[in-house]
Amino acid sequence: MRDFELPSHPNLLVGIQTRDDAGVFKLNEEIALIQTMDFFTPMVDDPYVFGQIAATNAINDVYAMGGNPLLAMNMVAFPQCADMDILKKILQGGLSKIKEAGALLVGGHTVDDNEPKYGLSVSGLIHPEKVISNHGARPGDLIFLTKPIGNGVIATTIKAEMASQEAYDEAIHWMSMLNNGASEAMQQVGVNAATDVTGFGLVGHLFELAAASDVHVELFYDQVRFMRGTLEYANMGLIPGGAYTNRNYLADKVKYAAGIDPTIRDLLYSPETAGGLLISLEENKASDLCSAMEKRGVMCFPFARVVNQGFQPIYIGKAK
Repeated sequence: MRDFELPSHPNLLVGIQTRDDAGVFKLNEEIALIQTMDFFTPMVDDPYVFGQIAATNAINDVYAMGGNPLLAMNMVAFPQCADMDILKKILQGGLSKIKEAGALLVGGHTVDDNEPKYGLSVSGLIHPEKVISNHGARPGDLIFLTKPIGNGVIATTIKAEMASQEAYDEAIHWMSMLNNGASEAMQQVGVNAATDVTGFGLVGHLFELAAASDVHVELFYDQVRFMRGTLEYANMGLIPGGAYTNRNYLADKVKYAAGIDPTIRDLLYSPETAGGLLISLEENKASDLCSAMEKRGVMCFPFARVVNQGFQPIYIGKAK
């Protein structure tokens, strides 16, 4: 799209330019509209669980902007010759998350396709002055994450029928968790920037935040938390191909300290589904943020820091 001349408007608060999680349009002095969409192919065999995960992944884009979901529309690709009960379960799973988010399902669109796909178009609301984007990080900020990473590896392991029940259950727990609590905590404390971690991987979304904010960021790999089984399965070679695609794309945008385990490095690029919020805020607010997260049952751990103004390749090393 960078070669396209896109329309602009004075009320467009967040557009395509910073590769943010959603678009935001100011309707009046009190209300702005958030618009997003996302859908993908199944990563688990259970159709109901797949529906929950796909819906969570889409709805979480609204939470990443600090907003509240309002309306959702199903986006479905499904083969006409397949068992329609499977599609029913996918849609039921998605609806369960739409209801949990307090949003309303108002329709959708279905096409005949050999490979099933499901997701949502989601509209949300937010006060124009409370929009949280990916381009406000400042020097001195600490950067937090609200979920462990690794579900891309676990999904690959599930497809290979090698995942333990414990690893499967934990991955499903995180992938089907809405980021509403984390979003509420962000708004309570006040943060400088945020995004969620999905298909571009942890480093990829950190890069987007750093580039959009024009800041230099250091990532501390020894502070990152992983889901159960992630390191074990990754060491067996069960890393999704998207990790290498992400790593190659970001090759000139990242620098490394010596001695980083190659498996750990690859995991930092591995695609995530419905990952946690990546949040940048002043260090003196860190304890307030984690306290607000804890009250809502949300994980909160720092894994990076904004060093100075002016984008430079992300530096990955150990915490000092």
